[in-house]
Amino acid sequence: MRKKGSTKVKIENVVASTDIKKTISLDKLLNTLESSEYEPEQFPGLVYRLTDPKVATLIFRSGKIICVGARSTNAARIALRKTVKSIKKVGVRVNEKSIKVKIENIVVSVDIERELNLDHLAFELEESEYEPEQFPGLVYRIQDPKVAFLIFSSGRIVCAGAKSLNQVRDAVEKLKKRLAEVKA
Repeated sequence: MRKKGSTKVKIENVVASTDIKKTISLDKLLNTLESSEYEPEQFPGLVYRLTDPKVATLIFRSGKIICVGARSTNAARIALRKTVKSIKKVGVRVNEKSIKVKIENIVVSVDIERELNLDHLAFELEESEYEPEQFPGLVYRIQDPKVAFLIFSSGRIVCAGAKSLNQVRDAVEKLKKRLAEVKA
């Protein structure tokens, strides 16, 4: 994800969800799906691991399914559709065409390839938190798009909370502009 003259953005994780709006027998699913775990005392959902794409889907009795660990929005969509097909094999009737996938969160990393003075940034950036005794990064939030940045002195930055790749681009550009304004 890079345009000429722009910063390289690497997708670390995409979280997406869907809801088949049907009650699912997780015990039955556990016996049918290989690479699945279900320990209701630990977690209320069944964890189903896929290999292509390499993600985990969390399947809940209510019919809600969450995909975590995808490296692209397309991979998350594919994983959720594959999971729904697997659920159909245990007899749950689902209209696959009515499945709506919602991107919940895109986490990316960016390296601006220069050192940053986090003490200086903590004073200059409104909506920031920096407690180096607790965590080595500065937390900086913006409202439009609504994301949070973890900024490290090495110049490595993590952005979380975006719901689309356009929001990621907008947020990163706003951060770069703001860093230039405060001469970080």
